[in-house]
Amino acid sequence: MEGQGSGKKMILKPLRIISKNLDEEAMLLSPSSRMFHEPNYNVYVLAIMGWKVPINVDSIKAELQSKILKHPRFSSLQVMDESDGGGNMRWVPTTVNMDDHVIVPLQLADNNVDKDELVEDYISNLSTTNVDMSKPLWDFHILNVKTCHAEATSVFRIHHSIGDGVALMSFLLSCFRTTSDPTCLPKLPVFSSSNDKSNLSQTKNRKKNLWQYLVKLWFFIKLLFNTIADVLLFIATALFLKDSQTPFTTTQGFNASARQRYIYRTISLDDVKFIKDVTNAVNDVVLGITQAALSRYIHRRYGKGKFSLEGMRCRANVIVNLRPALGVKAIAEMIEKNVAVIQGNCFGFVLVPLSIGQLDNPLDYVGKAKTSMDRKKHSLESQCTFYASQLFLNLFGFKDAAKLTQRVTSQTTLALSNVIGPREEISCAGHPLEFVAPTCSGYPTGIMVHVCSYANKLTFTIAVDEGIIPDLKQLGDDFIQSFMLIKEAAAHHTKLATKLD
Repeated sequence: MEGQGSGKKMILKPLRIISKNLDEEAMLLSPSSRMFHEPNYNVYVLAIMGWKVPINVDSIKAELQSKILKHPRFSSLQVMDESDGGGNMRWVPTTVNMDDHVIVPLQLADNNVDKDELVEDYISNLSTTNVDMSKPLWDFHILNVKTCHAEATSVFRIHHSIGDGVALMSFLLSCFRTTSDPTCLPKLPVFSSSNDKSNLSQTKNRKKNLWQYLVKLWFFIKLLFNTIADVLLFIATALFLKDSQTPFTTTQGFNASARQRYIYRTISLDDVKFIKDVTNAVNDVVLGITQAALSRYIHRRYGKGKFSLEGMRCRANVIVNLRPALGVKAIAEMIEKNVAVIQGNCFGFVLVPLSIGQLDNPLDYVGKAKTSMDRKKHSLESQCTFYASQLFLNLFGFKDAAKLTQRVTSQTTLALSNVIGPREEISCAGHPLEFVAPTCSGYPTGIMVHVCSYANKLTFTIAVDEGIIPDLKQLGDDFIQSFMLIKEAAAHHTKLATKLD
């Protein structure tokens, strides 16, 4: 069974090109893409998808072939260029055999063990293997067994050198159509800034303009101060500043060959929006739920014994996309024209303090998250970390850059990523999608939380190194229970406000 294994994860050596006369089409990998091939930073993106009906393998395979292979990165090998001696790699176009990439483990259907556990173990085992370097670095696993989450499950595994999560999500959605209208492409929510409003009235009087200039000056000073403080803290983290020891941190450092386990839990997006309205928070509810769940887990499992929550330094390494979204329709049109859609990786890091502890009011977790995120919104930390990493790449090379990134992520408690999905229900080749749960393998941190919206659902995907969290399912339930407590507190707050009015 290809792509599945129970042994240690082997770092496959890339194919090598000896000839100095490379074809013009064999373009160099960008330094950021090349970095993802380093031993301690060999990262794969996993898109776990649940389906409402059993998967027709032939129809899905035909859909992938008609869409995916039109993009050069999904139909190119990544091979070592020995002509310059710098360890660079190149994209080399090749002929793709879909049977080598679409994997259907038929023996799963004949197994008498619990199907949910079987699927979880299969996905976990993917973290111990790599895609063979002799073919393009992606594969599609079809698990045609019914679980409590869906009628069937698939895992789209893509090496991170092909592109970042947001670019890959937009590209993947171009293979889907809305369930209500099979001819219509899905749409991603577009957020407009309040700064885009007309400023015609600003010239009405000079006093108002003067006041606006003073406010802008204050915001600029605040932005500059916050950015400097955040960059210095980021540098300190890279050098020596490490988070407190918790059940979510590795005791012996990151192990690239460690097996990872994955769990996903889904909540109502309408309920999340309700909490947002009550707390006047924008995207801080996700962080608030995460803080509440981690606090609940530590308190329930350890009480006040092993870990003291007082004075504990815990931070989330939030991954921020910096590339403007093209839109699914634009990407689909580019695919039809055989134009390269995915242009590598473009993201920065933001280190956000986590409030871990028992709070009387569950809404306070959201309130503390809002305070932290409001502070980060007045900072250019994500842009600075991105450009600093690019500068570091150019000065010291991808090997040292990978070590630096690995050190920063391993010094923090968890990694957090948020991906926005389509608002309407979608289908691929006549298969309606139940949920999508993106995550990663090989990322140098003990615990990683991905959040993805789809239709009226919001899915938390939690990835941990095996052995760190012995009861991962209970941690997943802690996310649900924490969300329910916050929702109930928000409803109670609304009732009190209504009575006062």
